[in-house]
Amino acid sequence: MEITWYGHSCFRITERGMGTVVCDPYDSQEAGFEPLKLKADMVTCSSNHPGHHFISAVKGDPFVIDSPGEYEINNVFINGYRSGETDGVKNTIFVIEYNGLFVAHLGNLNRIPSLSEIETYGTIHVLLIPVGGGGALNSSKAVELISQIKPNIVIPMHYADPLGKQELDPLSKFLKEMGISQTEDVYNSLKITNTTQLPEETKLIILNHPLSDSLNEQDDSAEDNNEEVNAG
Repeated sequence: MEITWYGHSCFRITERGMGTVVCDPYDSQEAGFEPLKLKADMVTCSSNHPGHHFISAVKGDPFVIDSPGEYEINNVFINGYRSGETDGVKNTIFVIEYNGLFVAHLGNLNRIPSLSEIETYGTIHVLLIPVGGGGALNSSKAVELISQIKPNIVIPMHYADPLGKQELDPLSKFLKEMGISQTEDVYNSLKITNTTQLPEETKLIILNHPLSDSLNEQDDSAEDNNEEVNAG
């Protein structure tokens, strides 16, 4: 399974021989970043906000999932859970399973779910979590929720980026809240073959936007990284 971040809250999840999922495609006029040029079998949209629900950016006539429920397409299992409403905009959390690997995309979640809600989500190996505020979780709430879910891997999203245009908190604020001054775990994409490769302790992974290297100065640790994650 490979996870690639395309800015804001948008990810593409792929696995050879299985369906491709794009999560929360955005309108670049709303979110900034370059216009998306993606293809997928399925699209999940956590809300109807144009920063999270811009279906026309995804080619291939994908099956659109934008409400709670259970879905199975091309051997990919997706469960959607309603997680609240802000200013009339409802948010849905999606838990996506590829061959026993579970990825949770929290969308524009702006509150800490109850313990009973968290239990309904089931196992979460990889957590895609908003950390920059702006109507979604801020850094302190994100850290609190991570401590409750205890995923193997955490990938932050929905934070200030030079390529974006929304007013959000920077990633550095979340890192500070996590007690991390600098991380070398920066990749162009995250590849995981099976659960045996997952770290036992929660590990923070930062994903580069595909254009980051060409438009922004990056630390040496962020270069040439497109590796599989191993527990060691």
